[in-house]
Amino acid sequence: MLAAVVALMACIGSAQAEDGYALWMRYVPLDAPLAAAYRTQLAEVVAPDHTPTQRAAREELERGLAGLLGSAPPMRVAAATGPAVVLGTPQSSPLIAPFGEQIASLGGEGYLLERTRLAGHDVVLVAARTDIGVLYGTFHLLRLLQAGAALDTLAVRESPQLGRRVLNHWDDLDGHVERGYAGRSLWEWQTLPEWRDPRYTDYARANASVGINGTVLNNVNASAQSLAPEYLDKAAALADLFRPYGIRVYLSARFSAPIELGGLETADPLDPAVRRWWRDKAAEIYSRIPDFGGLLVKANSEGQPGPQDYGRSHAEGANLLADALAPHGGVVMWRAFVYAHDVPADRATQAYTEFVGLDGAFRPNVILQVKNGPIDFQPREPFHPLFGAMPRTPLMMEVQITKEYLGFATHLVYLGPLYEEVLHADAHARGKRSTVAQTLTGMAGVANIGNDRTWSGSHFDQANWYAFGRLAWNPGQSAADIAAEWAAMTFSPDREVVQPIVGMMMGSREAAVNYMTPLGLHHLMARGHHHGPGPWVDGGPRADWTSVYYHRADRDGIGFDRTARGSNAVAQYAPHVADRYGDLQQVPESLLLWFHHLPWDHRMASGQTLWDELVRRYAQGVRGVEDMQSTWAGLRGRVDAQRYAQVEAFLRIQRREAQWWRDASVAYFQSVSGRPLPEGEATPPHPLAWYQAQQSPSAPGDGR
Repeated sequence: MLAAVVALMACIGSAQAEDGYALWMRYVPLDAPLAAAYRTQLAEVVAPDHTPTQRAAREELERGLAGLLGSAPPMRVAAATGPAVVLGTPQSSPLIAPFGEQIASLGGEGYLLERTRLAGHDVVLVAARTDIGVLYGTFHLLRLLQAGAALDTLAVRESPQLGRRVLNHWDDLDGHVERGYAGRSLWEWQTLPEWRDPRYTDYARANASVGINGTVLNNVNASAQSLAPEYLDKAAALADLFRPYGIRVYLSARFSAPIELGGLETADPLDPAVRRWWRDKAAEIYSRIPDFGGLLVKANSEGQPGPQDYGRSHAEGANLLADALAPHGGVVMWRAFVYAHDVPADRATQAYTEFVGLDGAFRPNVILQVKNGPIDFQPREPFHPLFGAMPRTPLMMEVQITKEYLGFATHLVYLGPLYEEVLHADAHARGKRSTVAQTLTGMAGVANIGNDRTWSGSHFDQANWYAFGRLAWNPGQSAADIAAEWAAMTFSPDREVVQPIVGMMMGSREAAVNYMTPLGLHHLMARGHHHGPGPWVDGGPRADWTSVYYHRADRDGIGFDRTARGSNAVAQYAPHVADRYGDLQQVPESLLLWFHHLPWDHRMASGQTLWDELVRRYAQGVRGVEDMQSTWAGLRGRVDAQRYAQVEAFLRIQRREAQWWRDASVAYFQSVSGRPLPEGEATPPHPLAWYQAQQSPSAPGDGR
């Protein structure tokens, strides 16, 4: 009986440990020979513990080594007595002082990892100019240890390439998360500031582990109450918890807050009373949160109030807030995602049209936050034409980590390749080759985090949070390398586990593009919740909220003509890029129908007609999911049972919904084109009307 109870408790403990909560910081025991080697090399830890950040680094290393090696080595604050890990800055540790010249150029967040000799002992240095640099270096060292890296030749110098690396939480004050697929909001506003849930610290640890240094706590569709005194007290409590991990708190601001909170009759940015109200509000915020990062603003878009309500420009609205924040060191992140009251001829051109003429008109502490593409987080878009077009305005790229248009949490779609594709694209700014990444000062990611035990709603969606942080730190990294890093820490460092998982991840985004929006099609999702296919969506309050507006399919052909013969959206790109996108011989087939309206019998590179290629791409998407299912089945027994079962179940959902996408889309486009299916392609099992009648009343993330 006792043996059975012990076995049961062991199973329960294992299940809890592998429910996804630990993310990529599981710190599970290494193989015995490797652990023994590390214990010899890292016999003790020498680290200061005078500040909260120093203690965070010290505690993380102790936690990590205890898990990886079976027990934590002795922790000291002074000299090493043998092989050791030595943490610190020249100011916090006399052992680091001799290395001051080596780390002088690393900036405030950079760090040095180096194997060297110190006072007659072999040591591993984690050295930086600041405590937060040491913390980042500590997490990097733990990544290396989890992967079983050799320490003998350790020599790493790292500094972030982008200064602001920020999560945007679309969380409402009532706990609902817009476009959230991982449960309710992480923030328990009702119990703050008194109850500081330990999960908040784990959230901060996870962000610091990948170099994220800021978080916007509330939805861009903001409530003015977010700036009310009682909510500022709650935000200050979170800021206190996040500060040791280098994370600044930001808030989304409602532009009309002077009316709703201040009782003013106007929010006109040129009104003296409005300007005074924002100055006073900024002072109030900084009295509670001295290192407050700043404000994020969505204005004059999708019904949100803004400066255009008073005949003012986006620059005048942003500068109002920037002037209020400037004395305190804060910034304004002003979103470029805008909708005009009147539907434009081409929705893709609007942000460029509204903002490019304002280059140089913004205050220095205004950052224009631009989505990765010109529409709205589609499975594939060309990069936004504003990148490279506003050299006198700091730009941040905004991407989605949550998968609003990519199957929510149940579809395995690794976004690293999407981010990499945009970051590495040639924007050809200022007449010469320059990647999108080179035009940026920061990145913002719409968070996929909720109160689900997995944090992100599924085990594989954690990888998108991880990839965002790693690429925001260094946009030049490879999405495949990041996937391998994540898989090794999340599942197993065993190559026979890592390689198949990386293969699944790297093919997953292309599979989703194929079964949803192949060949440059876009915005074909169902109305409102965006769950499932809706290429037939028409009517409603705005034409540019429909699918037919974007695909423009008729009896003769399909695609949105954005060449000089059509909307001429290509002209918003640098000439070198415009020539490529506008030319049928040069445009990538992956963006073909984004830029060109073509007849159904247009001959593709494969030799097939456009119609046949389109139908086959939908089928390729389904087969891509089937390949992932097969790969995952081969990992049975190599991945713990609890996580294996959930991924297996989610892949079944994805396979079913990929088939739904294929069948519904093919049925619709066949009804429009009147063409027979290519040989070997199955007829959809239901008539088009059946697919059009499907409803998704339980689709999460939009309704309440």
